[in-house]
Amino acid sequence: MLQFTEQEKQGVYKAIEGRRDIRSFLNTPLPEDAIQRILEAGHHAPSVGFMQPWNFIMVTDQEIKDKLAYAADKERRALAIHYEGTDRSEGFMKIKVQGLQEAPLTICITNDPTRGGSHVLGRNSIPETDVLSVACAIQNMWLASCAEGIALGWVSFYKKADVREILGIPPHIEPVALLSLGYTNEYPDRPLLEILQWEKRRNLQELIFKNGWGVQK
Repeated sequence: MLQFTEQEKQGVYKAIEGRRDIRSFLNTPLPEDAIQRILEAGHHAPSVGFMQPWNFIMVTDQEIKDKLAYAADKERRALAIHYEGTDRSEGFMKIKVQGLQEAPLTICITNDPTRGGSHVLGRNSIPETDVLSVACAIQNMWLASCAEGIALGWVSFYKKADVREILGIPPHIEPVALLSLGYTNEYPDRPLLEILQWEKRRNLQELIFKNGWGVQK
């Protein structure tokens, strides 16, 4: 079993609790060695059947970033209709997607459900575990970015068909996330949606059941 010093343990928890979804970036270039470490962190994520279903599309071309930002904003405006006339309307429109244009790097992380062949240990029983594996890679990258002092924002407002067309992704490959990375002058002490009063962190003790659903600990 791995052993951690008290300082190392505190560093892990600091990254977990201090990680934020950032929407505003500086165009300052990022160090290549730090980006490589972030990618390595993603690649060392656990995956069902060790299928490693991810690919990382590194987007630095401004024209392509502009197209991704347009696709995201188009979807954001379409979703805004659902909140018209509600107390969440103003908060929703404050959620930026322009970070896709501002950040020096956007990484599109994809899922290949065919990787590993027709039988992947564990996936045959629960097919969505391939996407869950990609989510583990994203979390690893987020924590690594936080440790590197690099802000990261996960944009999930887009139609998959739009992203496939912009990035030339094959039809069977699923674009799971657009992650923008860069330095920032805006790093909040709380999650953005909590600041916007969209939602508050739930009480952990109320979410813990014992030996069956609904049985409080």
